[in-house]
Amino acid sequence: MNPLRKHFEANSPFPFAFVYKDTKSSQSELPDHLHDWYELVYVYGGKGTFFIDQTFYDMEPGNVFLIPGNTIHRAFPDYVQPITSTAIFFGPVLLQNTYLGDAFSLIGCFEHAKRSKTYKIETPILERQLLESDIDTIHREMAEAHPGYRHAVLLHVQQILLRITRLVAPDEEPRLSESTIGPRWMKQLLAEMDSQLDGNLSLASLSRHASVTPAHFSRVFKQLTGMNVTEYVTTKRIIRAKELLLESDDSIAIVAERCGFESLPHFHRMFKKIAGLTPAAYKKGVKPKHP
Repeated sequence: MNPLRKHFEANSPFPFAFVYKDTKSSQSELPDHLHDWYELVYVYGGKGTFFIDQTFYDMEPGNVFLIPGNTIHRAFPDYVQPITSTAIFFGPVLLQNTYLGDAFSLIGCFEHAKRSKTYKIETPILERQLLESDIDTIHREMAEAHPGYRHAVLLHVQQILLRITRLVAPDEEPRLSESTIGPRWMKQLLAEMDSQLDGNLSLASLSRHASVTPAHFSRVFKQLTGMNVTEYVTTKRIIRAKELLLESDDSIAIVAERCGFESLPHFHRMFKKIAGLTPAAYKKGVKPKHP
């Protein structure tokens, strides 16, 4: 299993990364990946498909995709009209909340996306112009690196997130649209798998539930998500384990059992491979050491 994990410097005083107006073909696009930072993707042009968490999205000009940390995602650019996009990455510490007398949070849009499992925003024309202007300014500040450029970048990231969070309107019910990508049985199973991570999620069991052959299920799953079934299930279980290790007082053995791992050694091995450190170290808040 080799999910690509973007490695960001955990202790950086400026936890920020930026990929500006990048055009990716299907050959150059990164494989499925998982990382701890927040990611915002803005699409300028082209066509493609974005798989995020358990949902498939069409990628179109003006779309914003919000990807919270520890969320499986992969973009599939169109062969003829590849996507051109900007990606903004930042660590949570970059936007530590300052209490100003209300409950507003600049990462509220990401929290809403995770809670509602709605990761795509279609921006109005005026908002696109403002977003592109802020992105252009960030690019210029990063390239010129004048004194105070990091402060300028932070201000423009805050402006972008302020606009996006207001667009999301987290006090409203999410407006879900039916995805046209992939067969209905695949979309239903992806949604159900999240609630059954402690159960039997083998290829045989899943294909039987979908009423298709294992070979057909495996082929469609790989084609649509970029991962095989075992890779996907194991990564999902580790993501859930990370949440439980931080949110509950359960022992590591109980967390492993709740996440569907049949043995503690296997859980330790997979956790360290995907998270970059042991479950015990993660629970203590130790930062992973990346090359």
